[in-house]
Amino acid sequence: MLLTTDRVLGFVENSSDPNDLQAWCDECEQFFLRDQALTDEFEKFNDRKIVCDICYAEIRARHSKPQQA
Repeated sequence: MLLTTDRVLGFVENSSDPNDLQAWCDECEQFFLRDQALTDEFEKFNDRKIVCDICYAEIRARHSKPQQA
């Protein structure tokens, strides 16, 4: 289940290929960087979901942090 929150969670895209829409939040990114791998522990923490491209764009807009000038 995808959770709805008003808090910006961050949006880290995991592929440089514009047709490979993968992303996770800042907490998942920190966990991944700590482990440097897709470990079983990370997979449980991440609990990834598949969404359509329209939902992906909405989630990206809602959770992307404003760019610093």
